[in-house]
Amino acid sequence: MAFNRRDFLRTTLASAAVAGSSTLVACGGATPAKEECPAEKKACCKNNAELKISFQEGTPIGETLNEKFDYMEKLGVVGFEPGGRNLKDRVKEIKEALNGRTIKVSAICAGFQGFILSTDPAIRKQCMDTMKEIMAAAGELESTGVIIVPAFNSQKPVMPHTQETRDFLCEQFNEMGNFAKEHGTTVIFEPLNRKEAFYLRQVADAASICRDINNLGVRCMGDFWHMTWEETSDMGAFLSAGEYLQHVHIASRKRRSMPGEDGEADNYVNGFKGLKMLGYNKYVSFECGCKGDKSVLVPAAVELIRKQWEEA
Repeated sequence: MAFNRRDFLRTTLASAAVAGSSTLVACGGATPAKEECPAEKKACCKNNAELKISFQEGTPIGETLNEKFDYMEKLGVVGFEPGGRNLKDRVKEIKEALNGRTIKVSAICAGFQGFILSTDPAIRKQCMDTMKEIMAAAGELESTGVIIVPAFNSQKPVMPHTQETRDFLCEQFNEMGNFAKEHGTTVIFEPLNRKEAFYLRQVADAASICRDINNLGVRCMGDFWHMTWEETSDMGAFLSAGEYLQHVHIASRKRRSMPGEDGEADNYVNGFKGLKMLGYNKYVSFECGCKGDKSVLVPAAVELIRKQWEEA
């Protein structure tokens, strides 16, 4: 059956509205959906939504993992997103560094080899094998999932953008999802902007694949940087993901730098409203560089994110 984006969005938004109305009833009243939830019930109306900030390894100041984690704890950052390359060899190191801390491993950022949409079976097998290796390590670290991109623009030869390719992708990710579940984690689709990937550019596309696979081990994410170029609404993008949203990346919206470095462009309130409507309580992880002084800009970015979350 042909996929209809409009019908999917209509269904997803309708579900979100139902969820929102249910939350209002739970707050103790037949408050019309269009009205502002009373201040004294605001926390309840936001259900279990929580801002849990995560850093990739290159974001915090410090030479060693322990120095980086000390720095993160001072800022109240509770998630750590390591890269997937050679992760199996770092499990012990990461576990020891996290012992006794409030920080947990959030998602694992890629690190696999090959790509799953290659026309070469050997390259596809390389992708599957290395992903399974990373997912096994992710399970040991109690990570929320391993991020993957089906194919980057630079990766060729690649399968054509057809229904048959989509069906093949679903088959491959169902296998990955089953493996992920066995290890207590997930595999996470990441949509990218068109300059980086021809396939899977919008959050709703990724969510529709998760829906069709119907596997608890397969989830998707949204990245504010990529969403800047591909989505008409941050809120709409997150709502379209619904229950399948497993992770979020954040960066400044012009140069992919530290949030706040691009001034007024770095506004995430609309997206945060969507996350709150979903009751999102997983991680919002920094995936960005830094153009200026980290000692000033990293704490300022954390403060900005928290302020906008409260505004949402």
